[in-house]
Amino acid sequence: QVQLVESGGGLVQPGGSLRLSCTASGSISSIYAMGWYRQAPGKQRELAARITSYGTTNYADSVRGRFTISRDNAKNTVYLQMNSLKPEDTAVYYCTLGVRPFSNDYWGQGTQVTVSS
Repeated sequence: QVQLVESGGGLVQPGGSLRLSCTASGSISSIYAMGWYRQAPGKQRELAARITSYGTTNYADSVRGRFTISRDNAKNTVYLQMNSLKPEDTAVYYCTLGVRPFSNDYWGQGTQVTVSS
């Protein structure tokens, strides 16, 4: 089994910053990519950011330029630096791990990010 544990969520004011972390542990055969999905109440789940083990990244248009995803392959850890946060960024953020392209084989429990005055 693979376990993903997120941390770093919380309440922040608009314009503020948060840094999410996710560490994978357990029987990890390989990692192709790790990423962050988010789901706001009443909205469809969306991919916020993803990074492959080779360093290729992609971002949702809504977060590009404000969020930065990075990873430490040796630690099986992925980070999401979120700057200039907006209320519309409020969501549960889920860390994912995929062993092959286009896969999200493992999911974390989610961490709440709330952007509000």
